[in-house]
Amino acid sequence: MSSLPTFPLHAVAALFLERQHLRRPRRRAFSPARAARLAADTGGLQLDSINVVDRAHYLTVWSRFGAFDRRALDRLVYERRALFEYWAHAACLVPTAHFAAWRRAMLDYHTRSRGWARWLKTHRGTLQAVEQALHEGGPLGSADFTRRRRPRGEAGWWNWKPTTHALDYLWMSGRTLVHSRQHFQKRFDLAERLMPDALALTPLDVADFHRWHLHQSLHAMGAATDADLRMYFTFPRHAPAERRRALAHALETGEVREITVTQSASGPRSRWYALADDLPALTAAGRRRPAAEGTTLLSPFDSFLWHRERAQRLFGFHYKIQVYTPGHQRTHGYYLLPILHDGQLIGRVDPKAHRAERRLEVKHVHLEPWFARGARPPAASWGSLDRDAALVGLADSLRSLAAFVGADTISLGRVTPSRLRPPLRRLLR
Repeated sequence: MSSLPTFPLHAVAALFLERQHLRRPRRRAFSPARAARLAADTGGLQLDSINVVDRAHYLTVWSRFGAFDRRALDRLVYERRALFEYWAHAACLVPTAHFAAWRRAMLDYHTRSRGWARWLKTHRGTLQAVEQALHEGGPLGSADFTRRRRPRGEAGWWNWKPTTHALDYLWMSGRTLVHSRQHFQKRFDLAERLMPDALALTPLDVADFHRWHLHQSLHAMGAATDADLRMYFTFPRHAPAERRRALAHALETGEVREITVTQSASGPRSRWYALADDLPALTAAGRRRPAAEGTTLLSPFDSFLWHRERAQRLFGFHYKIQVYTPGHQRTHGYYLLPILHDGQLIGRVDPKAHRAERRLEVKHVHLEPWFARGARPPAASWGSLDRDAALVGLADSLRSLAAFVGADTISLGRVTPSRLRPPLRRLLR
């Protein structure tokens, strides 16, 4: 019989919801301090350029706090510098309190990290010229440099103009930071001008950074498998041996404990880990019924979904980001927002904001078959959901989202199953 601490799968799911600030979504008003705490607990707010509904980081904050003033978040980042832009899972707003850790990633950054190792060998002059231009006239963005990418090339980092590569390299290596954004385009300036106090901090050494990386990942997830740890923060790409050393050290010192998770579909070879300090939190989370209360919609780039196989393992919810899928191969729509109700993922919405018309178009609402049947959830379970209450919560979420994106009206398209369209339509009136 195992002597490892044992927890049910629903306890892991419940603590994950809590750490992701989704235990009571849209129940507390936005404040800069709460947004900063959200970024600290999750490790970062992912940025993305797609603006079908709103930018990803704004949607992530809305999911937790409801409609808020975007300018307040912008000031937190670009004026107060409580958050700064760097690469964590992808491009993210990460806490300045974590700067000493990410400074190690900056100092160790190499062009291999982005797949263009040959570039620096042939463009050192460009790099020096761009850095000098920033020194003399920053902040500057890519548009301030006139050389264009190669003609007839596909869009992508591999075909950037040389100065854009230089700006990216200077940012990732920590010689510059993002000063601001104009029309979502980054403008860079020298790091010593923007965050001199942070630069004065002693960066973590390599071993301590690996241990911090592990600790932050486990804190954000509550408990995790090896795959979860590999896929939550995907930057920097630690070698398997480095990850194993960090984990072995944390287990040896007792900072991390291996645990047993019952009702887990993660496979017989998967091991689960949690911070030793989180074992009481896991016990308390397992007693909560339900694990969360309230309804919200999640950005496709939400940290809750950074490892989508984890969402399937914990909540029985298969999710694929459809924006990179050819149109004829999409299953449910283009920019799909998962629906979270009382701690369960019950479906997905495909919305589009028509800003000139001040209209939120809900092209498709697809509700999970188990939910439509009134059955129990397929994975971590707290019992059956009240379907009518869930539809009320969905309608309220859509109205809140519409208000957030400046829409006065909501148009409802398809609903799957179709028999649930009339009640949802009535609730949206």
